[in-house]
Amino acid sequence: MSDRALSGVLIADFSRVLAGPYATMLLADLGAEVVKVERPGGGDDTRSWGPPYADGEATYFLSVNRNKRSIALDLQDPDDLEVARALVSRADVLVENFRPGTMDRLGLGWERARELNPGLVYCSITGFGADKGAGLPGYDLIAQAVGGLMSVTGDGATKTGVALVDVITGLHASLGVLAALRHRDRTGEGQRVEVSLLSSLLSALVNQASAYVAAGAVPQAMGNRHPSIVPYEVFETADRPMVIAAGNDRQFRVLCRVLERPDLADDPRFATNAGRVAAREPLVEALTRSLARRTADEWFTALTEAGVPCGPINDIAAAFDLAAELGLDPAVRVDGVGQVANPIRLGATPPAYRLAPPPLGRDDAWVREILER
Repeated sequence: MSDRALSGVLIADFSRVLAGPYATMLLADLGAEVVKVERPGGGDDTRSWGPPYADGEATYFLSVNRNKRSIALDLQDPDDLEVARALVSRADVLVENFRPGTMDRLGLGWERARELNPGLVYCSITGFGADKGAGLPGYDLIAQAVGGLMSVTGDGATKTGVALVDVITGLHASLGVLAALRHRDRTGEGQRVEVSLLSSLLSALVNQASAYVAAGAVPQAMGNRHPSIVPYEVFETADRPMVIAAGNDRQFRVLCRVLERPDLADDPRFATNAGRVAAREPLVEALTRSLARRTADEWFTALTEAGVPCGPINDIAAAFDLAAELGLDPAVRVDGVGQVANPIRLGATPPAYRLAPPPLGRDDAWVREILER
């Protein structure tokens, strides 16, 4: 459709794996035309990252590549490289996540690209920047380790269950691209957008990073506990664990009432959040004993009705069921392929699902045709 938010924007997507493809998929959902440039023979690495598979396609690849066209180009081949340069000269946006220096060696780096196309928004995604960190491998797991995330996750030295740093970096990349497009709309000038896994992670550490930067405090792993709020953690019930997040004094008093423990609300040790943080252990022990009397679902109903934030720990299937029950429409099918819905809701220009993730090289002829116009 022509009325999408980014209709008319052409993106040359030289990225692969996760951070870059996630960014370009979000932009494609909003109407941009994305041409995914892949190496012949194998394509994006994630095409082979399985199991699981869906109809022979790796679900990893399917997760971040809908609404894209695929062209297979060998960037070491002069003829294919010329096609790539023609694409860059026509594109509004270029996204790449090669090791720093690779695009320069191919003649597709920022300096050469802006000569070909002065209005180009050129987005480079790296692991650790293009200066002293250029030689470091840009893997999410490495970033989680050296960037501090693993030091505050779980009981220590624990990674998240998804490549979260890649996802956060992809979000920052898409935001940077949109800001640069807005600047170009006003001035006609393109610019370079640079994001890195490490910088994106440090920003996303929010309060934990601020504890160090502003106060010199180095946060430590606390499992499922919160360093500054109590009770705000996982509790066992009669059948399975759940979380309770009583973020203020009023919610704590309501929690005590529902648990039939008014003595806890009246205890001066627990009267304020600061007091509850200081007396965490005896309070958590008392709450755990009370919660053992009923099931997680029973507590979820009773506490939610009373206004206490809480919830059972769901697996991913149950999480999708909950989102569907709440009317959030969390999944869609695109040409028969199951996809997680774009979470952004726009009243006038909503995301659209036009194309399923493409087979390698599916759109070679289509791309070459538009470049010849």
